[in-house]
Amino acid sequence: MKKAAVIGPCQAALIDAPEPRAAADWVVVKIHVAPMCTEYKAFVAGQRSEFLGHEAAGEVVEVAQPGRVQVGDRVVVMPLYACGSCALCVTGDYIHCEQPQRVSEVTGCAEGTATMAQYLVKPDWLLPRIPDDLSYEQGALACCALGPSFGAFDRMSVSAFDTVLITGAGPVGLGAVVNAAFRGARAFVVESLPYRMERARELGAEAVIPPGEEALAEIRQRTVDRGVDAALDCSGTVPAQRLCIDAVRRRGQVAFVGECGEPLAIRASPDLIRKGITLHGSWHYNMNLYPQVVEVIRRSPVVERLVSHVLPMSRIQEAMELSASRECAKILLKPWE
Repeated sequence: MKKAAVIGPCQAALIDAPEPRAAADWVVVKIHVAPMCTEYKAFVAGQRSEFLGHEAAGEVVEVAQPGRVQVGDRVVVMPLYACGSCALCVTGDYIHCEQPQRVSEVTGCAEGTATMAQYLVKPDWLLPRIPDDLSYEQGALACCALGPSFGAFDRMSVSAFDTVLITGAGPVGLGAVVNAAFRGARAFVVESLPYRMERARELGAEAVIPPGEEALAEIRQRTVDRGVDAALDCSGTVPAQRLCIDAVRRRGQVAFVGECGEPLAIRASPDLIRKGITLHGSWHYNMNLYPQVVEVIRRSPVVERLVSHVLPMSRIQEAMELSASRECAKILLKPWE
C-alpha cells in the first residue's frame, strides 16, 4: 500500500508499506478520507516520520472474527489505541486510557497505525458507523474537526444562554465556532491571521478580535464588563491560555484543548479561588456523545465551510505546504487518488 511520510525538512512523499492484517477484534479499514491535523509541525521541523495522522473515515474490508463491525461497514476511525477494558474505556472516556495497546503485540506487525495511508488496522469498538445519509467526507469531521471543542463544550454545558471565547481559529478553533453556533451561544474569536479571521466570521463568530493588549478590554466591553461565561483555548499558546483565564467571568469555566508544553503561571487565589472558576483539560469527547456529534454534522448549516481543501494524497507535498502556511481550514486527503 501507499502512505504519506515526512522524509526531510519540508519534504513529504508517498512510500510503500506492507498492508496490515486483521487479528482478534482488530479489523482492517480501507481509508477513504484522511483529515490533516498537526502533522505539518513534523514537516516543518524535518522530523522524519512514516506514521502520520490519527483520524480517518473508511470502509471495513477485513475482519478476523465476528464482532462489532463487519466487512462493508462505513466507519469513523477514532484516535489512539486504548485498551477497551479499563474503567475509562468502558465509560466512553477512552482517550484518557493509561493502558494503550501496542499494534505489534496484537497483529504481529507495527504497520497499520497511520491514517494518511490506504489501509489501517483498528480495534472494532473504536469504529462507530457512519450513518447512511452522510458521506465519508462528512463522517471524517467527527474526529478532530469537531470533536475536541464538542467535548469541551459538553464538559462546560455551553448553551444558548452563554457567551464563549475561542482563542485560535485553526481547524480545531473553527470547529469550535461551528459547535458554539449550533448550540446558539455567542462566540467571540481571538485570531491574528486574516484568512482564518474571515473564515471564523463565515462560520458564525459574532466578533473576531486580534490578539494583543486591547483584546481583553474589547471582550469585557462586549460582555458589559462581566466576562464570558466560558472560554476555550484551541491555540496551545500561553498568552491565549492566560487570556482565557482573565476574560472569563467569576464562576465561569475555562477549557484547554490546544496542546502546549510551555509553563503557564496560574495564581491559585486571584485566578481560581477568588474568581471561583473551573479549569478543564479536555482532549476529545466521550464515545457516547458520537450520535450528538453526528447531529451537528447533519444539521449545521455551515459545517461544510469547515473544510477548505480536498486533495489527493499523491499531492502530499502540496498539502503539507498548505497546512504549514495556515492559509486553510480543515484539509482532507484522499489516499486512493
